[in-house]
This record gives sequence, structure tokens and C-alpha cells, in this order.
Amino acid sequence: MENAGPIPNREAFLAKDTVSYIWKGLQLPEHALKSLSLEGHGLGLPSSFKVGHLAQSTIGLSALTAALVYSSRHQSAVPRVTVPLTHAVIEFKSERLYVLDGKPTPSPWGPIGGLHKTSDGYVRIHDNFPVHRLGALELLGLPPNASRSDVSSQTQKWKSVDLEKEGIEKGLVISALRSYKQWDVLPQASAIPDFPIILKRTSSVTSRTISSSAGIDRCLRGLRVVEMSRIIAAPVAGKTLAAHGADVIWVTSPSLPDLPVLDRDLGRGKRTVQLDIKHPEEKTKLFDLLRTADVFIQGYRPGSLASHGLSTADIIAINPNIVIGNMSAYGPYGPWAHNRGFDSLVQTCSGMNISETEHYGGGEPARPTPCQALDHAGGYLLATGIMATLYKRETGDGIYEVDVSLAGVMKYLRSLGQYPERTGFECTDYSSPGEVEEYLETRESGFGSLKAVKHSAKIESVEVGWDIMPKPLGSDEPRWPL
Repeated sequence: MENAGPIPNREAFLAKDTVSYIWKGLQLPEHALKSLSLEGHGLGLPSSFKVGHLAQSTIGLSALTAALVYSSRHQSAVPRVTVPLTHAVIEFKSERLYVLDGKPTPSPWGPIGGLHKTSDGYVRIHDNFPVHRLGALELLGLPPNASRSDVSSQTQKWKSVDLEKEGIEKGLVISALRSYKQWDVLPQASAIPDFPIILKRTSSVTSRTISSSAGIDRCLRGLRVVEMSRIIAAPVAGKTLAAHGADVIWVTSPSLPDLPVLDRDLGRGKRTVQLDIKHPEEKTKLFDLLRTADVFIQGYRPGSLASHGLSTADIIAINPNIVIGNMSAYGPYGPWAHNRGFDSLVQTCSGMNISETEHYGGGEPARPTPCQALDHAGGYLLATGIMATLYKRETGDGIYEVDVSLAGVMKYLRSLGQYPERTGFECTDYSSPGEVEEYLETRESGFGSLKAVKHSAKIESVEVGWDIMPKPLGSDEPRWPL
């Protein structure tokens, strides 16, 4: 582990500086930076945090890396990449801004989730999955049909950190509300690396590349990706690779609930397969996919798939040339490495929510960012890391495993500084599809007519976007298209 420690100061960075810093940190050819154009000016979204900067730079990084892979495969110049600021920040809210069969996006949040007062502060409970909701109710001594007010009454009997600790021990997702000062003294804070994309070489030998005869219409045409993920961050990575032409098979479990509000947006570009890896014959089907895949994306906490024979070593034994991309809440290092977590929980425990409300000045105990910025940026950074390693594989630099965490994104975003006082909130938010019509496209999906946000990156002379529209989970067979 390298570069863990205090928050660096990057307050002077513009979005192009972030792109350059991460690009050079990944040791990618610097001449390609000339092919990226970040258009537009302004703050992006109403927040003290530089969400617009983060959106434009991470989407720009992912598209430029796709263009670099294209140039390597086809022995051509790196095509021109353009990412407009306004479109980028709207895409950071894509799961909130689609219309399905004429109906706007419903809320993805569960009935008891959110901020609750404790005896000495507040906690945030995440309850999108029924198992987490029911587990939190059981921990609080409440029945399954308890109301949100019932939950608040019970949380006030706990100290924040005690309830967080008990929740962690029971596999739940509960975070204590902390300030920066309280977060910074925790061992986990200092365990998070400064650089937001971690690359670890798994092999110095390469023997397979993506076929350049698969077509030149898209940057990643012919790339095979197996994705095992839920919620937002890792699915954004798979969705991004799909936007650049990769064949993505999204593997979910029939024993886990779907998340229809999120899945309708994040399933674009993907075939959907359901496999229960607890059954040997189903696991064999997954292994068959992995043997001929170029990339494996997983969005579960570190170590959770290892118990099912899907550790890094297990996967490499199946396919030594595969690139593995991991998304987690807190990263592979530190005492919280194996903790469950989501964007809103990382914002809560790390001091972001308190700092946001202090800048806004509204008297609230906590204020979240106007979008799931850590999720989206994390997804684009994971896609960037994956494509960077594909480039390295193509050019004979070996095979790598990629790690990105929500906490790592948080640390980078914090390093950019915050807008003073309330100035960051003096810009437009986008809360309904009607406000962003020019950035939407309408396609038929497995659930009816879907109007959703187009990808914000454009690549000269290369198509970008999704051929496949969302469909019910498990609609496809576990095999690659011919």
C-alpha cells in the first residue's frame, strides 16, 4: 500500500488537471491528453463539493482511455474526445432522470432509511435491500412492519458509534454521522490511499489480446466482460464499458432481490443472466464465461466472493489473462476493508454530510450531495482503470487487478477543496426529466418505452452509446454472442 495518509491539497486543480494527474499516475502515454476536450464552465450541481469537476473529469478519463485502447488496437491516432460539463453532471443523476412508459423515476429509497437521531448524534441507515432493512429492525427490537418513526424512537436509545459497531458485526449498513475531525483520527481514514485507482500486477506475461478484426465502429468492440454487482458504482463501470462497445454479461443471483428503480438505468448495454453460485452446476456456467472473458467486474466487499471460490487467485487460475476490477466501499486496506457500505453511508461517516450542511447554513444536522457522486465517479474511475490495464495488456505490460473504493473517491473529492460558504449552491439543479430533454434518448426496453440520459462523452468517428436496453433480470442465456 502506498500514498495513504493526510488529505493532499488540490484546490487549484481544474477538471483537466485531475485528468492529467490520474492519467500520468496510471503511466499512460501523455500525448493522448491532447485528444481530450472538456467543454463548458460553471459549478455543475449545487454543492460545496466540486461535483461538476468530478463528473467531467472522471467521464473524460473513461472516454479518453477507451479512445487510447482503440488507437492501440487499430494502430491509429487517438481520436478526439469531447465531454461537456452540463451533460456530464446530468449523467451523474441518470438513475433519477429517466422516464419509463411515460412515468418519471420513483424513489429508490426504502421506508426506514436515512438519518436518525441517537442519544449523542445521528446515524444513517441504508435499507434498499430487504435483508438490511429487516436486520436493522431486528437489531432495534422492532417488528418487520415498524414505521420510520418507530425506528427513530429506538435509535435514540443508542450511542451513534455503538449502533454502527453492532450493525457492522451483524452485516448491516449503518453509519455514524461524523465530522472531518472525527473521521480523520480513525485508522481507516489513514489507510485509504491518496491515488483513487489501485493497480496490482497479477502477471507479467500476456498471451491474448482483443481481436482488432471485431470491427472499428466502437472502441471496445469484441471485449468480453462479466459483471457481478448491485446498486450503482460497479454497474456504472460495466455500463461505461458497454457504451464503448464491450459485450457485458451482468450476472445476478436469483436468491437476491432486484432493485428495479436502479436496474432500469444501470442495465443499459448489458445482457442479463441469473446464476446461483451456491449450486455447483450454476457456478460451472459462471466459470465457463470467465474462461473466455477479458474482464471480470465485481462490486461486493473484499473477500465476500472468495468464500465461493471466486478469489483473485481462483479467477486467475481459471483465466490467467483476465483483468479483474473490484469496487468496494472502503478499499482493500485498513480495519474497515471488509465492511459493507454505500455512497450515502460513506458521505455520512467521513464528514462530508456535516461539512456540506455547514457550508449551506440551513441548520440541518447533515446534508447529502445532490447526486450519488461517489458512486458515479467510482464507476467511471473503475472503468478507466480497467481500460488502462487493457491498454497495458495490449502493449505487453502484463495483467493487472484494479481496485477503486467509494472512500477513495471521497478522499480525492475532498482534496479538491470546497467552494467557500454558500457559493457552491448558487447554480441549477436538475430534478426532473423535463428539465433535461435535450440530453435524453428514447428506446424500447423490456419494460416499455425508456427515455433516459445519453452518454455524455463523444469520440470522433467512433460510435458511443448502448445497443441493448434493460430487460427483466435473467432474460439471457449464459453464453457470449456469436
